[in-house]
Amino acid sequence: MAVLFRIGARGSKLSLAQTEQTRARWAALLGVETGALPIVPIVTTGDTIQDRRLIESGGKGLFTKELDEALLDGRIDIGVHSLKDLPTRLPDGIVLACVPEREDPRDAFVSLKAKSLADLPAGANVGTASLRRQAQVLYARPDLGVVTLRGNVDTRLRKLEAGEADATFLALAGLKRLGLEDRAASLVDPTETPPAACQGALAITARADDTRTLEALRKFEAADARIEIEAERAFLEALDGSCRTPIGALARVSGGALHFIGETLTPDGVTRWRRTETLTLSADAIAQARALGARLGGQIRDEAGDAIVMDHE
Repeated sequence: MAVLFRIGARGSKLSLAQTEQTRARWAALLGVETGALPIVPIVTTGDTIQDRRLIESGGKGLFTKELDEALLDGRIDIGVHSLKDLPTRLPDGIVLACVPEREDPRDAFVSLKAKSLADLPAGANVGTASLRRQAQVLYARPDLGVVTLRGNVDTRLRKLEAGEADATFLALAGLKRLGLEDRAASLVDPTETPPAACQGALAITARADDTRTLEALRKFEAADARIEIEAERAFLEALDGSCRTPIGALARVSGGALHFIGETLTPDGVTRWRRTETLTLSADAIAQARALGARLGGQIRDEAGDAIVMDHE
């Protein structure tokens, strides 16, 4: 069978699962067998770090660097990423070519001891490697402890069962893509606690000059998902968002309007800055979305000042 496009993806179980699902949908749109779109697993720096927070090794970009290199070298034609792992600025020659339909962006509360964060007893430990989730937990429940819980979904679930933490949070989208959504004790209300920017969305990257691939991806684009993630990424960029800055953001398109909520916290959860806004979308919805995210992020940046300038050394 002739190969049409080579798909690069991280070699993790979740990445391969979501890439296989993406490949099946894209193949159906193209009217070809999935074998014409082979998946090329690529080990990334982020996959090899299992014993510490990613911020200690560089933060965002650790899950994308090797795929970017494979794209630019011509070893693959597209890269499939979880969009929340994608830096707001891409390397020269690479573009965010396609945003497929978005999965549920909410966080899932996972615990064998409680139904929700509010039900945990004082002094319980919540396991996470996310600075955002740490800050949001401590903002809502300063009487709880936070311990580092790294690893893929299966690893974190095993650590929870082993008692290394009393609860954790996982992206519902990841659980659904792995068929593990029944492990969620409850779902987090995103208006109270917004998820990571672009959570639930996938990014398909390609070479900027690869017109053949870009054209083949055009019909796979989900217009509403693109509008949402452009607002969220603009918010992140305005705040210099990285794994070193606790930021939550969610934009949703509904009824011709864009509803946005975004927040930034200090890592200890003591202080939170938040913005919400709804705007009616016009023909230039993507530009509107970017402008909204940038404006609200800039407002928080100006209000918070040095309080959210993290140590980037």
